Amino acid sequence: MRHKNLVKVISLLTVFCLLFTMNPFYASAKNDDFFAESVAMGTDGMVSTSHPIASQVGADVLNKGGNAVDAAVAIQYALNVVEPMMSGIGGGGFMMVYDADTDEVSIVNSRERAPAGATPDMFLNEDGSIIPFQQRVRHGNAVGVPGTLQGLEEALDRWGSRPRQQLITPAIQLAQKGFEVDNQLAQAIQSNEEKLSLSAAADVFLPGGEPVSEGDVLVQSDLANTLKSIRSHGADAFYHGEVAEAIAATVQDFGGSMTPEDLANYNLTIDEPVYGDYKDFTIASMPPPSSGGTFLIQMLKILEDFDLGQYDVRSFEKYHLLSETMRLAYADRSAYAGDPEFVDVPVDGLLHPDYIDERRALISLDSVMTDIEPGDPWSYEGGAADYEVEATVHDADSKPGETTHFTVADREGNVVSYTSTIEQVFGSGIMVPGYGFMLNNELTDFDATPGGANQVEPHKRPLSSMTPTMVLEDGKPVLTLGSPGGPRIITAVLQVFLNIAEYDMDLEEAVKEPRIYNTHTTETWWEEGVPADVRAQMTDLGHRLQANPNLVGNVQTILIDEATGEFVGVADERREGAAIGINRPGNSSGKGKGQGK
Repeated sequence: MRHKNLVKVISLLTVFCLLFTMNPFYASAKNDDFFAESVAMGTDGMVSTSHPIASQVGADVLNKGGNAVDAAVAIQYALNVVEPMMSGIGGGGFMMVYDADTDEVSIVNSRERAPAGATPDMFLNEDGSIIPFQQRVRHGNAVGVPGTLQGLEEALDRWGSRPRQQLITPAIQLAQKGFEVDNQLAQAIQSNEEKLSLSAAADVFLPGGEPVSEGDVLVQSDLANTLKSIRSHGADAFYHGEVAEAIAATVQDFGGSMTPEDLANYNLTIDEPVYGDYKDFTIASMPPPSSGGTFLIQMLKILEDFDLGQYDVRSFEKYHLLSETMRLAYADRSAYAGDPEFVDVPVDGLLHPDYIDERRALISLDSVMTDIEPGDPWSYEGGAADYEVEATVHDADSKPGETTHFTVADREGNVVSYTSTIEQVFGSGIMVPGYGFMLNNELTDFDATPGGANQVEPHKRPLSSMTPTMVLEDGKPVLTLGSPGGPRIITAVLQVFLNIAEYDMDLEEAVKEPRIYNTHTTETWWEEGVPADVRAQMTDLGHRLQANPNLVGNVQTILIDEATGEFVGVADERREGAAIGINRPGNSSGKGKGQGK
């Protein structure tokens, strides 16, 4: 199987650079007190996140006998404190879990929902025109009912081996005692100063009217108290009572309709992945309401027969084929993807071999497609759309959401690939006064114009791009992938996978390789490293490229070698993350479920 070759090649190419970078374990909230590496190797598990402190929290859980889900829950709590601009209990996400006991992959879908008072036209002005994006994202109407906390509780109930009280405590300590602000958080605060100044967030991130700086110790007392309440009473402390009332009141203060009943009525779902094959690889990824898995697999199937690996990794041909494929997929995404509780999403049609052939036939190496329209996947599935089929325009002026992704594997074979978010950097910019957490602006992921598959409706979940992914061999994970970055997420995961599958790169090289991003209506984003002559050749053919480079995603990934029992982890250096390998020969990992619950 090619999967075995994948593991063998990546492991051998990566071992040499890892010999001197094995991560020691330190318990500290000071960034400079431990040596964080973006690449690590382990014999008993692996953690890879976008923040060194969060990685350390997860590694500590594994070292103390917790399993992968335990570590993931502790990491998410910690990220709410140390990476508050990306995710937290005021948001939602998708946790993909491989359970080694049952040999099954499941998804805890804690995507935010629209409140009961949401309406299809709530992002339109009185004259019917679309409210500008940067106004929509700061309004109370942008805030969805958060799902993250309920998702963490559900995951622990199903797969956890450690109690909530133990797993949330590191986050409480970080919030109460403070941690040293890194450059990433300092820059986020500074660049969002005006937005943060409009809510209670100013007291936390702009004390005395000045933004917190790199190296400052950030204490979040209100958040610590909120987490203590959750530690004692669980998710009920959030979805009922004074916290729920405070959330609803805050949203209403900013013009939204959310009520305490919306929070009390929130419900998540447990979903099955969407599966697809690429050559010898089997891929499990996110189904709707995320567009991630369906269109990741669609793009891979379109590209499969082009034999991308025959072209140089930084060639015109490779970037051209990627760009054209992205444009086709995003046209379909904008027309057909939505919440399957409300609309029928033709996943089977979108991935049908004949439909893939039809879409692939539109791509030529000698020209650029114009006026790209969605195809007709319903003709390969049966039935018809009960909504308007129209390729909505991506808002080129918007700042794509950021989000965070992390991944964990334990020695017993349990694996987590988890993407969570509050949407934009610092979400809506709205902090709940007295409780210390930011609220999302996920409802701007709905189409602003009513009528399509992704129109606003009460209790509906907005379309997402989050793409937590596992590559499987004989039903077991051998590779995890995922990224933040709004609609860029899918293309980041796509390209890292192709770097491995087509170009035999080791894991670190695959993550570092420069990426591009495109949709059916936007200019092509490109990263530093995409050759200038190639960009010129693309422009000459008719591609529209941005004038300056922009980052595309931030991939956290783990390779699992079943034969040797080794783990390789990579934290994308586009952020200041860390991978930490677990090396505890002879110790138990504490897989057993329900212990201490």
